[in-house]
Amino acid sequence: MADRPQPQRAQDKLAFLLSLVPYLMDHDRVSVTEVAEHFGVPAEQIRDAVRLIGVSGIPGETAMYQHGDLFDIAWDDFEDNDQIVLTNMVAIDDSPRFSAREAAALIAGLQYLSALPEHSDRTAIATLMSKLSRGASAVPSPVAVEASESDETLALARESVERGVQLEFDYLNSRGESEHRLVDPLRVESVDADWYLRGWCHLREAVRTFRLDRISSPRITEKPIAHGATDVTLPDTLFEGSADDLTVTIDIAAGAVALLADYIPEGAERTDVGDRVRTSIRVSHYHGLKRLMAGMSGVATVVAPPEARAVVAEWAAAGAARYSSRP
Repeated sequence: MADRPQPQRAQDKLAFLLSLVPYLMDHDRVSVTEVAEHFGVPAEQIRDAVRLIGVSGIPGETAMYQHGDLFDIAWDDFEDNDQIVLTNMVAIDDSPRFSAREAAALIAGLQYLSALPEHSDRTAIATLMSKLSRGASAVPSPVAVEASESDETLALARESVERGVQLEFDYLNSRGESEHRLVDPLRVESVDADWYLRGWCHLREAVRTFRLDRISSPRITEKPIAHGATDVTLPDTLFEGSADDLTVTIDIAAGAVALLADYIPEGAERTDVGDRVRTSIRVSHYHGLKRLMAGMSGVATVVAPPEARAVVAEWAAAGAARYSSRP
């Protein structure tokens, strides 16, 4: 006579149900056999658990169980086809949810990630986006992330780094000048929304950093790189100064100093001025300073030299004038 399975203890049964319910909530429709195989238990144990779930829930405001206070199941499908479909979910389903706007923002981020070359297997990302859509407090707004020209450049840059071959391209530098570059690519990095290639530039005969959106006509060559990562020193900071850089004095909120750490020269003096810190930064030109200060509105102020203050002030005034003008 075969041994009968030992009955579950109450705490074991509770632990099993706490695992089973989220699993069922994550699957729109699943067979009893699939669930039994997933949890490694007899099919009849799954059927008993489902019947128990069907009379479980939380009391509403009246402190009595009313319609909608209990889990509900498509019973005909369960009894006739051995399929489990939850038609009403409570308790766990009442946990905090993302708003429709929050879910849409996360979905947009996942769409961007799925477009990157390293995420060729997009099944997991698609599943996560589907879960976010179902789990939001309202239907998220449809979003789409448009591919940019730099996506192809990013793919080529990463391929050249992996293969250890030279990359050549036309580059528009910060002064608006276009030059043809031949580079031994060493590393691809990102800062905020911008991607950068770091490598040995044969034109400058030094390590240089290139913004991918300023690269055009990139082409992978078949020439092996002449300078590898072990042959040159890549600085810890992404942006390196040069003798031609301009020094600008700024006042910045103490909590935001770390945001400009790459621009602050080593050994730069720091003085407390009220609730701000006065220090200096290095930029290649004042056009770059305008862009930098635009991202630090209300946090950083240009103090000196006068021409730097004038350039930033004029640029800000021109932008404000566009908003105040009427058609």
